[in-house]
Parts: sequence; structure tokens; C-alpha cells
Amino acid sequence: MTSTLIAPAAPTHRTSGQQRVDAFVGDAMAAVRDVMVRHDMTYDEYAAVKQWLIEVGEAGEWPLVLDVWFESTVEKLATSQRKGSKGAILGPFYLPDQVELPSPATLPRREDEPGELLVLTGQVRSTDGRGLSGAVVDIWQADAAGLYGNFGLDGPPGTLRARVIADNEGRFEIHTILPAPYEIPKGGPCGQLIAAAGWSAFRPAHLHVLVTSPGHETLTSQLYFADTDFLDNDVACAVKDELVLRLETAADGGKRATYDFVLDPSA
Repeated sequence: MTSTLIAPAAPTHRTSGQQRVDAFVGDAMAAVRDVMVRHDMTYDEYAAVKQWLIEVGEAGEWPLVLDVWFESTVEKLATSQRKGSKGAILGPFYLPDQVELPSPATLPRREDEPGELLVLTGQVRSTDGRGLSGAVVDIWQADAAGLYGNFGLDGPPGTLRARVIADNEGRFEIHTILPAPYEIPKGGPCGQLIAAAGWSAFRPAHLHVLVTSPGHETLTSQLYFADTDFLDNDVACAVKDELVLRLETAADGGKRATYDFVLDPSA
């Protein structure tokens, strides 16, 4: 007597969420299998990839993998209909509830803070051209050595971080220092992949901003600087031409830049 294996019947009804998961994960798996076929993956290569994925989990580097190599794509999709300023990824170093300073403002810094002085000016407007009174420019950045306050920088908490309150016309003036490029961590599996592929591990110098105003969508963005390193090979693939600033030399020898943030009204 022989027995016949009968596959379980497919569910007669799936929720829209299940259908979405099935479509997304199914396509993702199919795409990976297609890459394996196109590159004629060997068993040794498969074993190496499998071990790398295991080590990423053991090292706790999945957030790093997702933030560096995938978040920029999600950000572009999420903001594709935006009429205002371009956005960028949030990154891993944001901290809420920082000190609030009226404009003009100087970001908190150490007494002997190294680096070239920078003044960023601009206006926060709505898409209809109105200046947004009291808009908040939440700004944070690396120091001249590429380190962030609260994340490796040798200084008091909140260094080079603040929530700057724009004036009645939405104008702001922020005094700070030019940040430096920095490398993402290379001591774990992500660093091993970067070395194996011959990629750059650097992010170009940038300022982070999170701009808010009542009745408007929050803008998360990053501002970069022209004629600096790693703009063309940012490891996070987050640089956009619209976010690159031209620096001018001020009378005091420091640098100045201007950028206006345009916010979309809330839906």
C-alpha cells in the first residue's frame, strides 16, 4: 500500500496585510535567487554569505546594515510626492529633547572646540511661500574629528546639538563648526563586507536637520558641502544634488552657507 503526500490547502482568505507581505517577500526572495543564478553562485560562496548573515546578527549589526545600505531607498519612496525641500535619512545619532535656542543661535560646544567656524542662515517656508514663524530647526552634527556628542565625542552631553527656533518670519542663523567626514564602524561583519568589496566606508561631512512647524509635514534632511570628499561615494548613498551647499568665506575667515527649508502642509 502506498501513501500520497497531500500539500496543505492554501488559505481561502488572506488579509490585505498578508497579501502585502506575500508580494513583497516573495519578490525579494525571487530577486535574490535571480542574482544567485546570474552570478553562478558556488556552494562555497553561498556558505560564506550564510556565515556573514549569521555574524551580522551575532554582532548586533543589522541596524547598521539597514541604516547604511537600505534606508536611503525607503526615504526616497516615502518622500517622492513631496513638493517642498528634499529629505534624507535620519541616521543613527539623533537624540530628542535637546536644548532650545532662539535664532541667532550658537550650538553648544566645548571651550576649546576645534574646527573651522561655520554660519548657516536661511528661512523656513511653506510651499505657498509664507515664512513659518517659530519653526524649529533641530540640528545635530559631528565635530571636526567626525565624532558625535553622546556617541564617542569627548565632551559634555548635547555638544553640537540644539533645537533652534526661527524668528517671526521663519528666518534662522546658526553658528557652529564645519563637521568632518567619518567612517562607519569597520570592526565587524559590515567592515568585512566593505573590505571584501573594495568600497569606501566614509560618509561625507554633513549637518543633520529635522525641521518642524505646526500644520506641516516634518522634514528630515542632511546638508552637505561642495568640493569635499566622499560626495560621490557616500557609503549610505544618501547625497542628493539639491542638498549640497556652496561655502563662502566670511570676513572673519570662517565659512558661511545659506539654505531655505520648504515644508509641505500636512495632509
